[in-house]
Amino acid sequence: MSTPDQTTPAAAAGFDDEAVLLIGHGSRREKSNEQVRELAATLESRLGLPVDAAFLELAEPAIDEAFASLAPVASQVTVVHCSLFAASHVKNDVPLAIEQARADHDLEINNGAHLGVHPAILDLLDDRAAEVEAELGVDREHDDVAVVVCGRGSSDPDANGDVHKLARLLYEGREFDRVEASFIGVTEPTLEESLHGLSKHRPDAVVVLPYMLGDGVLTQRVRDWTADFDADYPYVDALAGDPLGTDSRLLDVFADRWQEARTESVEMSCDTCKYKVDLEGYEEDIGGARAMLRALAHQEAHADRDDIDEEPDSHDAPEKHVAVCTNQTCAKMGSPAVLERLRQEVRDSDHRDARITRSSCLGRCGDGPMVAVYPDGIWYGGVEDADAERIVGDHLDRDRIVSDLVDQTL
Repeated sequence: MSTPDQTTPAAAAGFDDEAVLLIGHGSRREKSNEQVRELAATLESRLGLPVDAAFLELAEPAIDEAFASLAPVASQVTVVHCSLFAASHVKNDVPLAIEQARADHDLEINNGAHLGVHPAILDLLDDRAAEVEAELGVDREHDDVAVVVCGRGSSDPDANGDVHKLARLLYEGREFDRVEASFIGVTEPTLEESLHGLSKHRPDAVVVLPYMLGDGVLTQRVRDWTADFDADYPYVDALAGDPLGTDSRLLDVFADRWQEARTESVEMSCDTCKYKVDLEGYEEDIGGARAMLRALAHQEAHADRDDIDEEPDSHDAPEKHVAVCTNQTCAKMGSPAVLERLRQEVRDSDHRDARITRSSCLGRCGDGPMVAVYPDGIWYGGVEDADAERIVGDHLDRDRIVSDLVDQTL
């Protein structure tokens, strides 16, 4: 806490009965959750306000529990997000939890923005890159150093676009040979694709920066994929750096987001939000009701899970991943109906560890609707919604390929 002769931001602003709730995602790795709690403690010292930590899933306390514990001691709570970008958690899940808390408690709740693209984060990433360069024994001023900023990947194009923006801003004004954006999954380019693409340019070194807060499962995956690339390409030195962690510069970002929320000056990228505007390939997501239903379904998927190691989590790699092309051509042929029917069949079947998602163009325009099943590498063509029952019942449940629908195998 601050000493008596110091004026904290909270005291200067005249906030007497306020608390802050720092919301993290939650991880199976307790080390990652402890990082969020450490950030909450240091932010408390920075702001001179009580700061509690809460988690969306996989860790405790949950958001509703945190609000319940703050309600007896505070009249207003300002939510500060650990989320790096504004995807579904920021746009759907947390706002829904806040509305529920407002209904359950006599609280004034201010909702802040995600961390986003911030100068302090750019400085932090630059330092993370310099640490890797030092370990590799290279110098960006004299060697060709390529950087890959690797995000988690989202079904929200606005969030994915910000990863590319961050990569570009990291490149501007610095002497890197190139800086590219990549993702662990969900969208493209994947880290593996970006690394193999960079190999063609034969840089002296490749620095991979995991754009993640905590040191969790995905961060380790970034390290593993980078190590595999380094072993496969002996003429390029490659190494992954550390995540953002608990670096003190994050407090600058948190403080800014707190101030914005408390003064009702939060700005969100509504012009490119898939829930508000008609974006190619995401037309079905428009509308607050759809966003709310999606958030409720996500919460239900994680509710009442006493042993998180016994049940597949929606962020783990599923046993089967079914991608349905919803690009313009396939959509006109009826792929949205196929997508919904597949999801319904999975819900009705015993095959719980399967994920049905939209996909961009699968490169088979005219042969659709296209449905791809991974990791089997089976592509079905000309699929109708009536075929969903066979794809789920035969292929997903019994591992029997629906031969008359096969377009190609990979």
